[in-house]
Amino acid sequence: MKKKFYLESFLLIILGALSSLSLPPYNFFFINFITFSSYFIILFKKKKIINKNKSFLYGWFFGFGYFLTNLYWITISLSFDENFEFLIPFALVLIPAFLATFYGLITYIFFKISIEKPLSNLFLFVLLFGVVEFLRGTLLTGFPWNLIVYSFSNILEFIQVTSLIGTYALNILCITFFTIPAIFVLRENKKETFATIIFLLLPIVFFIIGSFKIQSFKSLKAIENNHVIRAVGSNINLDRFYGDNIDTRKVIDELIDLSDPDLDVKTLFLWPEGIIPNINQNELKQFKFLFEKNFNENHLLAIGINSFRNFNNEDKFYNSFSIFDHELTLVDTYDKIKLVPFGEFLPFEKILRKIGLKSLTNNYQSFSSGKNRNIISIKRNDFDVKILPLICYEIIYSGKIFEDFNFDYIINISEDGWFGDSIGPHQHFVHSIFRALESGKYLIRSANNGITAIINPIGLVEKKISFGNSGYIDFSEKKVLKPTLFSQHGNKMFLIIILLYIFLIFSFNRIS
Repeated sequence: MKKKFYLESFLLIILGALSSLSLPPYNFFFINFITFSSYFIILFKKKKIINKNKSFLYGWFFGFGYFLTNLYWITISLSFDENFEFLIPFALVLIPAFLATFYGLITYIFFKISIEKPLSNLFLFVLLFGVVEFLRGTLLTGFPWNLIVYSFSNILEFIQVTSLIGTYALNILCITFFTIPAIFVLRENKKETFATIIFLLLPIVFFIIGSFKIQSFKSLKAIENNHVIRAVGSNINLDRFYGDNIDTRKVIDELIDLSDPDLDVKTLFLWPEGIIPNINQNELKQFKFLFEKNFNENHLLAIGINSFRNFNNEDKFYNSFSIFDHELTLVDTYDKIKLVPFGEFLPFEKILRKIGLKSLTNNYQSFSSGKNRNIISIKRNDFDVKILPLICYEIIYSGKIFEDFNFDYIINISEDGWFGDSIGPHQHFVHSIFRALESGKYLIRSANNGITAIINPIGLVEKKISFGNSGYIDFSEKKVLKPTLFSQHGNKMFLIIILLYIFLIFSFNRIS
């Protein structure tokens, strides 16, 4: 019996690992029809015969294989500072092990709820999977990375429905599509077979509707902007933050060269997150002499840079998105709200600092979280533009990320050097496509050691600087869509899908 359990555990790890190949940058989504259907068949057949306490492990092993193979890049961020290198083997195993507990929770609850019919059990499994994935994205600051729905990220027609129901709701439907072929093996009557065929036809319906939406958008007339947003993509090594040879001026010179400013063109230059080493928001002005030679009143600079303020005799540090004029006078700023645990802040900092730990991305104390994500309205020297800022990690969250629809674009800046030369930057970038779709807004992204892009409201990447390259892309014209259904209601659409699945569970369980 032990030997059989070990073999089953190994099989579950392999199924989880194979599902990772469905994610960016590979997008072999068809693999999930095999892995998820096989996984469900195993669970359904084991439900009546195994010890309920062991049921948690059936989900945990699948989740461990899944996260181990698609989140290995987390350990790369620990290799930049020798003080953290001893943590690499622990992070490689412990982070996937922790995230796998969410999948263990799925199977534990699934085995606890007694339902007879195969199709009702499938709907229960899918519902639990979708809800737990939502919890994974919200609890303990949340980590909604590598949802199954991202398997379809390169099939733009299919994911257009995201603008209506959002990423989490579509995630439930995708898990259903991948799992429901199992019913052809487990079916007990023709009604279950018929329902299975109907569900397998839904992706085709989504594809057709999405195709019409894309063609409709392409037929819209483009509006010329009275300004250009120039997103700079750089490939500056993270070593600039470490060692004794930190050269702030060299980095600024390189960014100015990449920006290639034209004195006659009204331009907002967008530089990546935290790109300039050894400097904060207040100190940037000491390099005004470099900007005076290349910029004038037609130019604004938007950049990710550290800032600090003193409150009640306590210095607080922030990861900020700041806008400066051509004389490096601060125009407006936004402080990042969603911070990366252990990267930007250290949980239980007072305790962990005593054993030598610190946050990775700064040499101060932990960053403090900003209070509000306000729309930045730029009205200066004939500039008239409203932007919603998202710094790096904030792009991964699906939901009502704004209350006011009255803005023009989403701006995302990022430092993806922490991922190294791995699949991480590609996974990070895909979230931008889904945020553009959900909001129905253009998204302009500037990344260092990542992917810089202009993504339109239907999720199409109009311009891109590929990973590993440097340069700039210009955003100078737009097409306008009405606010999407999801942008108005957020994850209320997800709740509606949950209620629908509860109805399906009880309905099909009564069918004989």
